Amino acid sequence: MARNQSELEKPMTGRPLFRMPNISQETVGRVSERLARAMGTGAFLIVMTVFVALWLSWNTLASQGSQFDPRALNFTLLTLILSLQASYAAPLILLAQNRQDDRDRVKFEQDRQRAERNLADTEYLAREVAALALSMDEVATRDFVRDEIRGAMKELLEELRKDQKPGKKTK
Repeated sequence: MARNQSELEKPMTGRPLFRMPNISQETVGRVSERLARAMGTGAFLIVMTVFVALWLSWNTLASQGSQFDPRALNFTLLTLILSLQASYAAPLILLAQNRQDDRDRVKFEQDRQRAERNLADTEYLAREVAALALSMDEVATRDFVRDEIRGAMKELLEELRKDQKPGKKTK
């Protein structure tokens, strides 16, 4: 029984009293991008304009008892709602922009690596073409072989003519 009493006297350390929900950064990022994309459309501007116009019209033209945000109080509730929307819209837009910057950075790095590979491939191919051109200088072409054969035939004919001159007898 003493053991149980001493455990009750110790403060709880292993378990937090308040747990934050486990929300992945990827989910928050995707939601923020969707909201930022939606807030940047013409449809959102039109819906917000119609909403504010209806709000102002109702609270200006309706009877005093049916107004929920009277003009006499400078539309305090509408101001509060629009301020709340703006206070959430700015960080959502910044989150979406940061994610886009991260994607752009990754894409830029991939493009840079691809460009380096293309440059290395191009340099390799240029070296190979130069090596082939040099080796082609050493390869006997058809015209070169013909010229060599013609030269050899001329030399042979000259030797034969020398051998058949009238002062020499052939066997």
